[in-house]
Formats: sequence, C-alpha cells, structure tokens
Amino acid sequence: MFPRSGVVAVLTIAAGAACGEPAPPPRPPRPPILMEVAPSWMALPPGDSTRLAATARDSSGDSLLAGPLDWSSSNPAVAQVSPSGVVRARAQGIASLTVTYAGVSASADVVVAPPVLVGAGDIASCGHTDDEATGRLLDSIPGVVFTAGDDAYPSGSVTDFTRCYEPAWGRHKSRTRPTLGNHDFRTGAGAPFYWYFGVVAGDSGLGYYSYDFAGWHIIALNSNIAMAPGSPQERWLRADLSRHRAPCTLAYWHHPRFSSSEHGSSTAPEPLWQALYDANADVVLSGHDHTYERFAPQTPTGVLDTVRGIRQFVVGTGGASLYDFPTIRPNSEVRDNTTHGVIKLTLRANGYDWEFVPVAGGTFRDAGSGRCH
Repeated sequence: MFPRSGVVAVLTIAAGAACGEPAPPPRPPRPPILMEVAPSWMALPPGDSTRLAATARDSSGDSLLAGPLDWSSSNPAVAQVSPSGVVRARAQGIASLTVTYAGVSASADVVVAPPVLVGAGDIASCGHTDDEATGRLLDSIPGVVFTAGDDAYPSGSVTDFTRCYEPAWGRHKSRTRPTLGNHDFRTGAGAPFYWYFGVVAGDSGLGYYSYDFAGWHIIALNSNIAMAPGSPQERWLRADLSRHRAPCTLAYWHHPRFSSSEHGSSTAPEPLWQALYDANADVVLSGHDHTYERFAPQTPTGVLDTVRGIRQFVVGTGGASLYDFPTIRPNSEVRDNTTHGVIKLTLRANGYDWEFVPVAGGTFRDAGSGRCH
C-alpha cells in the first residue's frame, strides 16, 4: 500500500481541571476533530470566484463547528479567501488555502490559470526524449494539464513515475488532473499512480472524479476497470452528470471508443459514452493509440450526429513511439502519426477552440472551433 496525500487533519482535545478547584471526576477524552475542506483542489480563471466548504466532525460523524473559522491564503496575490470561505482568483499561479478551527487545519489548493485545458496521453519513458519535448511545450502553455493515461512506462511503477515522468512532466504536477492507462495499471492496480499524484488523482483505487473549470464540467474516467451499464463507475458517472448541469461538458480516459490506429476502436467504453451522450456532453479525449486523430461528432455507436454528437480526439502523442493507421474509421476527419505534441483546448462560455501544438521541429498542426450543445 502506498501513502496518499490528503486534506484531513486530526487533533485530540483533553479536558482539564480549573485552577484552585477540586479535580472533577475523570471523563473520557473528547473524540478527535476531523477537519475537511471541499473541494480540496480547484482551478479558476483570473477574476473568477467560488466558495469553499469546511466541516469539523467527531469520529461519530457529528458536526463540531460552533465558532469562527480562520481562513488564510499562502499567496494572496494569486488567490484571496474571505472569512466566509469565498475564494477570489487574482493572478496566474498556485496558492494553498487553509482553514483552522480549534487549532486544527485543513487545506485546499487553487490553480489560477486562463481557461485552457492542455495535455496528451502515452507520455513518459526513460528510454526516449520525446516526453521531455512535450513537457517543454507545457512550460509555455498556462492552464490545467490533463493526462490521457499511460503516463509512466513501462509498468507505472514508483521508479517509472519518479525517474521517467517526473523529469518530463512532473514540474506541472500541481496543475495536472491525470487518468490511468493500462501501463499505469500494471503495478498494484495503479497504486504508484495514486501515490505519485496524490489527491489530484481522485480517490485511491477508483481513478474517476470530476471538477469544474471556466464554466465547464470536466470528468476523468478510468477505462481499466468495469464500464458496463450498472457498474459502479457508470452509475457514478450518470449521478455526477445529473448533479452538474453545465452548458459544456468534457470527459477524458485512456482507451478510445473510436480509433483508426493499431489498437483500434473499443466497445468497452460505449456505456460511458452513452451516459455522456444522454447528458449532452460535448468532447471526449483519449490516448492508447500513439497518434493524433480528430473525429466528427458521433453517437455512442459511431453514427455521424452534428446536432448532439460528441467530438473525440485521440491524443496519444505525449512521447511514446508513434503508430500507423491500418484502418481508417468512419467520421475520422484528421489524422497524424509524424509528430509528438499536445492538444490545447481553450474553453469558452458556449464553445471551445482546439489546437494541436507540435514539439519543436514538428510541422503538423490542427486547429478549429466547436460549439457546446
């Protein structure tokens, strides 16, 4: 078992006798205070704001909040927090926000960045340098970073993450929301992945979670575990979508529903695609095939649907060796297997702009715009 970072702090409070008075009969010690703040990670464009929620409970789950909370920011120039927990994003950067009650503290991290989601899948191996080249692209592209799985080759071990991923993309970890690939899953069902990324990877052992950014609802899913109708992940996804009725929705996971490359299309994620389609989601990002491919908006079964269809990008171009295109699938609009790079999505209120950004020396580019449903 690998340790996970978290946001829970514990304090045991002991009662004492008043000075000059007989000691009262012994009383059992008060239970620990469990202090939590939610969300534990957030991303906000400059000028945006949100509210944090703090809870203090005993070990029985009963609320203990009966007095003022003390909020503070590690970097008020980046993000300020009011006495009521309202966070205001001021300037690009990262800040830690801390709430304290009865001497117990819990923290949340906020990334202040322009409304950009940027990343790729199939990234890091100690045997090549293309991952370092894509990592250098991130140095000049502010925003939230995603990974589409197979983050650390060959088997997602602690060594793979610390010696291969860390030098390439690790300096962007605090603004990264990752997902697992099949190579990451090989070691302990992803245990080093959860250890390395900590709280930003979602609950350990699940690998699926969601967050909001720039008015979009964004969902990271785990294509290495059950995705069938009625599976825990599929039920969670439908419940999450019902709670977040954002005008624009994007999801990412590793194995592509549609692909023209060597691994090809997979029917396993179709139930997840169906849940997203039913909720009028807009964009899906995947990796696994080491190529770049853009599909026209489609239904879960691959029928062209320009009204409600979901546009999928395969972006397995983070650093691993590139694949061929043996069979071109219907609705495939653009393909490239010559250039490593990342996809940059600029999120707007009712749409998005996409751009494939190649590594230095690469000539392939793809760009365009889409509207949300």
